Amino acid sequence: MAVKRLTITVTGRVQGVGFRYFVKDAADSLGISGWVRNTDDRAVECEAQAEEKDLEEFIGKLREGPPISRVKEVAVNEIPIDQMTEQEFEITY
Repeated sequence: MAVKRLTITVTGRVQGVGFRYFVKDAADSLGISGWVRNTDDRAVECEAQAEEKDLEEFIGKLREGPPISRVKEVAVNEIPIDQMTEQEFEITY
């Protein structure tokens, strides 16, 4: 399968509920590299790079979110692969 990089924006009740940590745990469990952060408009945004099948599973987890969250929408767009070969998934601020 091909490696892809996605930008993903999750809206709903996703700040103040541990969503970024949930995203990092999901990414780490699937071997996904990239980052996640809160946005000023109360969404959570991330970039994720991995094999397509792993990204599909990752998006499924984001649609569920942690128990206290309420995911309204998950917007996904493909972007160019990061050739810098990230090694991990980070929470940024």
